Amino acid sequence: MSQSTAPSFNPLSDSFAQDPHPFYAALRAQPGLTYFENFDVWLAARFEDVSQIVMHDKMVRSMEQIASAEEIDIQKRAGNWHDMPYHARFVQFSLLDSDGEIHDRLRKQVFKLFTPVMVNKLRSEIQAYVENLVEGLSDRPVIDFVEDLAAHVPGHIIGRILGVPDEDCPQLRIWSENIVQFFDIDRSDERKELAERNTTEFYHYLLQLKAKRETESRDDLLSTMIEAERQGHMNHDEFFSTAMLILMAGHGSTIDVLGSGMHALLKFPTQMQRLREDPGLMKTAVQEMFRYESPLPFFHRYCTEDVEISGQLFPRGTKFGVLYGSANRDPKQFPDADLFDVGRSPNWHIAFGRGAHFCLGNHLARLDMDIIFSTLLKRFKMIELCEEPVKYKHGLSVRGPEKLRISWQAA
Repeated sequence: MSQSTAPSFNPLSDSFAQDPHPFYAALRAQPGLTYFENFDVWLAARFEDVSQIVMHDKMVRSMEQIASAEEIDIQKRAGNWHDMPYHARFVQFSLLDSDGEIHDRLRKQVFKLFTPVMVNKLRSEIQAYVENLVEGLSDRPVIDFVEDLAAHVPGHIIGRILGVPDEDCPQLRIWSENIVQFFDIDRSDERKELAERNTTEFYHYLLQLKAKRETESRDDLLSTMIEAERQGHMNHDEFFSTAMLILMAGHGSTIDVLGSGMHALLKFPTQMQRLREDPGLMKTAVQEMFRYESPLPFFHRYCTEDVEISGQLFPRGTKFGVLYGSANRDPKQFPDADLFDVGRSPNWHIAFGRGAHFCLGNHLARLDMDIIFSTLLKRFKMIELCEEPVKYKHGLSVRGPEKLRISWQAA
């Protein structure tokens, strides 16, 4: 197995946060996969390689099929994942990080509420919520699109689906962000304590909410999951792990892609004008937003047997880093890959993953975005960026602007 070394970079640096794509391009130019020693991981940057790994039947998310309990414990300690009792129970184990029968069983309990038919039933409710939110901001000449608008939509909608009161949704966002931050490469003791404390608080909140719903069933996901637990389809920890995952997934990544999507429209004003003139392009525009700046650009897999990827042989237990953010800018897959094109078709991007772990909430996220951008372009004849440069979040596993100050003028 030949070993090429990753081009020098620091995923926590300002330069990588502002524009990771030159690094991705350098990775794609190298033969085979590239070893990144800091993570002990083989990075896949080309679309073909990423697709092969995530669709391979010998690849898994969890280490349980490739390592003993003792080996897993050593790995957790090396990565500072240990001594986090609540985080281990409800975050380190999840629908996202399980495989095989467990993953299929848990996904089946919630999948039916995230189908296109079920999600589309929410259209009028989401539309009304967005219009009310925009109305409250419309008299302000300048807003932070991320904090004032984008941050208020995904969590509230997914909260309503689950059965969380509207007034509690802002706190759910805080818990979610403080938990998710520990999945990136900076796992200091301070960030560890923050993740564990917020997981604990999140669990006790959901525990009380579940107790209320057990005595007063409603037409929401919590009630559906309570019935699934009663029927033996999920246990106590699986119930809360799944509820947390759904709420966390409904927050950060959609907020990030809303921000980067708006930023793309502002960087490519001719594309925004195309959308104004042809609103029917909004669905392809939303897909292009996910391709152009994938909000979750890095995931991992382990191989359960020896596998050959990109002409290289890798032994059982190898960890692969799949760079969705790089694959979606691969010029071999996407002509003019660095251009933002609201009419791009076909657009078989991989921002939602592939195979068994294909994003459960992708239909809901795309509907949120469709409604938000359609509403804004209809209500405002002018939307402009009023502060540069736009600073993006630091890290390898996230991609989205920290804030996005825009000015607008009503139509």
